[in-house]
Formats: sequence, structure tokens, C-alpha cells
Amino acid sequence: MHTDTYRHRGMRRTLVEELRRKGIRDERVLTAIGVVPRHLFFDAAFQPHAYQDKAFPIGEGQTISQPYTVAYQTELLQVRPTDRVLEIGTGSGYQCSVLLELTPHVFSIEYNQVLFERTARRLMAMQRPPHLFCGDGSLGLPQHAPFDKILVTAGSPTLPRPLLRQLRVGGALVIPVGDETTQRMMRVVRESEEEFSRQELEEFRFVPLLGQAGWGKQ
Repeated sequence: MHTDTYRHRGMRRTLVEELRRKGIRDERVLTAIGVVPRHLFFDAAFQPHAYQDKAFPIGEGQTISQPYTVAYQTELLQVRPTDRVLEIGTGSGYQCSVLLELTPHVFSIEYNQVLFERTARRLMAMQRPPHLFCGDGSLGLPQHAPFDKILVTAGSPTLPRPLLRQLRVGGALVIPVGDETTQRMMRVVRESEEEFSRQELEEFRFVPLLGQAGWGKQ
């Protein structure tokens, strides 16, 4: 495992200031970004890219999200220390690690078996073990529901009904919804057993959400 040096910490401080200039206001989120060593989620050869505000391929057709996107989604989620959070799409584990700085109660599900195994080893080595699962994230984790917050890190064609059902009343779902090229970020709050309010926000581009309630199997 590579180390986290004074130079890396300085690069994170610079990244945090860049995110602040781009409009991220939640100091808890900015602190989490400043703590999590993003370079450890990259192969050694690509570590010089780790603190640039851009997405980067991680193999298996997936990417590690742009830091601004991670901060934006996390800020929308409004995580409290006692919240039970479900993340759909573990990917590299970076977003998951940011969430773990905000609450210890993080459940994360990854569709791709290769990524799941690689990321599980990485998070264990970093001593950041969330509750990790491999499976169809579009269906959520009904056996562990309800959740206070649900975060989807892949683009969905619709609001997946299984995820809405797994939200606690008063809970929030943050998800990009659209076609396979661009999506609009949505924040959905479960107001009662049957009522949901929704807020449509900025456009983003995510990899597709695979699974029965997403784009199907690929």
C-alpha cells in the first residue's frame, strides 16, 4: 500500500480550495475530501492525476468520479453522523470512503465482480471496511432497508422503484437520471409512505446503471 505524504496532503488542500471556488459549501464534505487519500485509489502509474478535478478510468469500463461530482452528490445527500447510507455503485471505493468520513453506517453494492473484489481488498487494506456487497444495485439491499440516504453513482433511465421503497420516510435519494449520454441530478425526498418530492438540478455524465431497474444487463 502506498503512503500518504505531506505532498499528497498539500495537493488535497489545493483540491479542496478548488472545490470551494466551484461552489461546494458544506464544510463537513470539504473536510472529508481533504482527509481521504484519493491517490490510493489509482494504480501507481496514474497517481499524478489523482488530485486533478477530473474523472479517470479504473478498468472494467468504469471510472473514479470527478472530485467535484463526489462533493456535489455528497453535499446534496446531507449526511448526518447517525444516518444509514446506501451507495449504489462502489466502483473504486473513493466515494464510499468520503461517505465513511460522515457516518460509519455505509452499505455499498457493486455490480461488477472484478471491481468488487479489487475494491474490497483496497478498503480492507486502508482499514475502511464498509458493508460491501456484490449484486444488482438497481434493486438496492431490501434485507438491510430502510435507509436514511441513498446515493446512486451511475446514470439511470428512471427513478428505480425498489430504491424509493427502501427509503425511510424523511429520507433522501440522490441519483442522476437521463439517457445513456447525459443525466440530470435529482434529489428525491420521501415525504410519507406514498408521497415523494423531487428536485431537478445540474446535468452530469455518468456510466450507466446496470441491472433490472436500470439499463438491464450488459
